[in-house]
Amino acid sequence: MTGLYELVWRLLHALLCLHRTLTYWLRVRFGTWNWLWRRCCRAASAAVLAPLGFTLRKPRAVGRNRRQHRPPRGGPGAAAAHPRLRWRADGRSLEKLPVHMGLLITEEEQETSYSDIASLVVWCMAVGISYISVYDHQGIFKRNNSRLMDEILKQQQELLGLDCSKYSTEFANSNDKDDEVLNCQSAVKVLSPEDGKADIVRAAQEFCQLVAQQQKKSTDLDVHMLDSLLSSNGFPDPDVILKFGPLESTLGFLPWQLRLTEIISLPSHLNIRYEDFFSALRQYAACEQRLGK
Repeated sequence: MTGLYELVWRLLHALLCLHRTLTYWLRVRFGTWNWLWRRCCRAASAAVLAPLGFTLRKPRAVGRNRRQHRPPRGGPGAAAAHPRLRWRADGRSLEKLPVHMGLLITEEEQETSYSDIASLVVWCMAVGISYISVYDHQGIFKRNNSRLMDEILKQQQELLGLDCSKYSTEFANSNDKDDEVLNCQSAVKVLSPEDGKADIVRAAQEFCQLVAQQQKKSTDLDVHMLDSLLSSNGFPDPDVILKFGPLESTLGFLPWQLRLTEIISLPSHLNIRYEDFFSALRQYAACEQRLGK
């Protein structure tokens, strides 16, 4: 068999030498007809070599010399770090980012999901939102405040991983009158319908005390005065609210603070994806806020 291969290769070598000789001779003799001859010779060579290609092909290497598939460099940690880097870059890419975001759950027939709300809170932290408020009309999250906070800390560990230490979180107690949330990277407050009404009552009581102490006059009460009294808890007014559910109502969510707030509706908070969350942020960044002008 080896002798047959050697004979075939010698024959092919002779044909190639003859091809070169004829090509040179025709190039000198006929000039412009050279390209035609080359095409004919190439077609003839291909016709001769094609059947031999299947016979003379070397067998594929096996055993230890065979190339094994290797996973991409960086290991699973590199892939896991990708979402965190993406969230941080997404926050920087927006023309404007809300300082205070409200999460308003209006769904009543469906059971609330602590894990989905916690994911939303952690995404807010990751893109750079400083204040997050969580509100439901039935006060479920307010009554189970510790459960929600535990879930947020858990999601923070799972979604942010090693970057978790970069996001300091403070959980504000909305019932504490003297609670001020300052100098922290992210602050989370859980609200219920009583909070909006209680804030207005507290502001009215404070103003009445100022009038009784002759520090203010009754005619001093205006929009700016009431706004300053209601903003004394350290939280700025919400820039945007993500409303989950089909009901077209805010259901008593901080009625005074929402006068300049953008409201974006989403079908449900259940199984919400980051793409839906970031799409709402892009919608907010693209909107034009005239602020009453």
